[in-house]
Amino acid sequence: MSIHDKVNLAVSRRHFLIGASLTGAGLVIGLRPSPSCAAAETFEANAFIRIPAEGKIVFIMPCVEMGQGIYTSVAMLLAEELEVRLDQTTLKHAPADPARYANPLIGDQITGGSLAIRAVYEQMRKAGATARIMLVNAAAHGWNVAVDTCKAEAGHVVHAASGRRADYGSLIQAAASEPVPQEVPLKSASSFKVIGQSIRRLDSPEKVNGTAKFGIDARPEGVSYAAIAICPHFGGKLRSVKDGPAMAVKGVRQVVRIEDAVAVVADNTGAARKGLAALSIEWEQGADGALSLADLEKRAEDAIGGNALPHINEGDVAKAESEHKPALEFVYRLPILTHSAMEPMNCTVHVRNDSCDVWVGTQVLGRARQVVADVTGLPLDKVVVHNHLLGGGFGRRLDVDGVILAAKIAKQVDGPVKVTWSREEDIRHDCYRYLNYSKITATLGADGMPVSWRHRVIGPSVMARWLPAFTRDGIDLDIMTGAETPYAIPNKYTDFVRHEAPDGMLTGNWRGVGATRNVPAIEGGVDELAHAAGIDPLDYRRRLLQHKPRLLGVLDLAAEKADWSTTLPQGKGRGIALLEDFGSFAAMISEVSVGEDGKLKTDRIICAVDCGQIINPDTVEAQIQSGIIYGLSAALYGRITVQNGAVVEGNFDDSPVLRIHETPKIEVHIVPSSEAPGGIGEVGTPGVAPSLFNAIFAATGKRLRSLPIDQNELRRV
Repeated sequence: MSIHDKVNLAVSRRHFLIGASLTGAGLVIGLRPSPSCAAAETFEANAFIRIPAEGKIVFIMPCVEMGQGIYTSVAMLLAEELEVRLDQTTLKHAPADPARYANPLIGDQITGGSLAIRAVYEQMRKAGATARIMLVNAAAHGWNVAVDTCKAEAGHVVHAASGRRADYGSLIQAAASEPVPQEVPLKSASSFKVIGQSIRRLDSPEKVNGTAKFGIDARPEGVSYAAIAICPHFGGKLRSVKDGPAMAVKGVRQVVRIEDAVAVVADNTGAARKGLAALSIEWEQGADGALSLADLEKRAEDAIGGNALPHINEGDVAKAESEHKPALEFVYRLPILTHSAMEPMNCTVHVRNDSCDVWVGTQVLGRARQVVADVTGLPLDKVVVHNHLLGGGFGRRLDVDGVILAAKIAKQVDGPVKVTWSREEDIRHDCYRYLNYSKITATLGADGMPVSWRHRVIGPSVMARWLPAFTRDGIDLDIMTGAETPYAIPNKYTDFVRHEAPDGMLTGNWRGVGATRNVPAIEGGVDELAHAAGIDPLDYRRRLLQHKPRLLGVLDLAAEKADWSTTLPQGKGRGIALLEDFGSFAAMISEVSVGEDGKLKTDRIICAVDCGQIINPDTVEAQIQSGIIYGLSAALYGRITVQNGAVVEGNFDDSPVLRIHETPKIEVHIVPSSEAPGGIGEVGTPGVAPSLFNAIFAATGKRLRSLPIDQNELRRV
């Protein structure tokens, strides 16, 4: 098994459908107390709450924290229903245990796709309410009073009539003997004390004072350090390596060979990297050793006319096209992108004869444990994964190639070994968002409004490998998300041409997932239709969204905050992009300036978002800001190139990200809502590129359809 092998660790379609259909009692998966819940020292009310006799209540986090604020939001949900203050609690990572900590909507222990809050909103509240009810019942029965005369407040049970008061810790033995309630009423929104409040991030103090532990901070006793070189060529292998020069470096212990990588193991990272630099390595290029980016783009262009699988078919597009000529046709092209998380890939593994420990920050704890069991041949229950904070995920840590590599190296090393990727290896061996092309064909009626919409999506099927349950009849349902548009167009047809990367080039999920592939073409395309019809892009969208009140609401709010009706000076423009996905609704308006030399400046980005019931407004605002900056980096700079079957870029000098001085003013406006919570982590990214496309057109009259934005195309002198 190569680290580049497209390992299929996905849950089955049946498992996914069971998880996705969970309602009512099904949402309390994991709420059963553990067998030790009657222990005198701690009341384990369920998988998520441990109440000690003394000290802080422990909340077990079912999702992983990668900077998105999920630990704070989950703690708020638990605290709300348990009736405790957040300062009375402490947080702990969940172990790798899909049986207890699986995401209810996926059926696996996964954090990603803006599914965390949507999946656990009711589950965590029921967990808190279940524990609270058991504690109140225990107190009432001990005092021999009616249960409904007692209430919970701030970590205590209170009987107002008698003035009796008991803290939760004093009730744990009695509560452990109470039956687990089957019906768990939840608080009404009007009585919320925690949910909806702006709460400072609970993980911030440790991140500020340096005590927070990320995967890269793991240092088990006796650990050695490994620097790695992975075969740069897609599908290539290791031919030979001369390790004498590396072994001469002080502190180097050994050189480890696997089929497509070499690791130098040393007493410290400096020695390992110095030893790696001294190696003389020969690689076998493999079948695709001569590939260039031009070759890959030519293959994608050819695929536009390839065999397509039908997806959505509403009305009669062919008839509409024959009756409303000419058809407007345009192709939008998205490049290969890397994730570039601030914490480079790393994993620490200690393989013994009968067991194995793994220290890693990952979005897929259960899968990490499974692949280590596969590599080592150990039973699954003999592999322990120690969870950590993640220094960024963005979908990169939804894959386990780095864990596989570390486990293979660790098999050849005595004691724990920490494998840390250099930034160059991190960028050159990513699970990339691969080339994605969209061909849009549309016709307009006499009033200028669209009569038909045809959208062909060309790209890889990540879900076929990663989550087969999210495919249907050969179609990747993620990459096709929203390809039919949210707009009221009577005739729609979407289809999918599966076009994969070359063997050995891993492709995966990237922030925004399907929406970030489709929204640029959809929102750029709708803007083109508005221009062809001679109608203001805002008014055009409004006419097409009368059936979508929440989407229309964010559009109107964004337009108001952006002063859409005011005229901008020459060389400036505004552009709109909308998103309906992840259970949320967003409208983004970018305002740009374009100089005569083509220099582009993003002056302001306004985003209005309706994500249903808000847990923490600060988190919503921060996630939208983060998503916008991530999307802006990609729109301006994001592009991976290929020569000789290998990725060219290797660090932030040739694969840059947005700098502080380039960051525009960002305004986030949140629509109050009592609807079910939607996702927010992905929402800020997909609309950035199309809103820039449309703003650039408004400023210059030049229509861009490819990323990253080429400012040379905008020159007027």
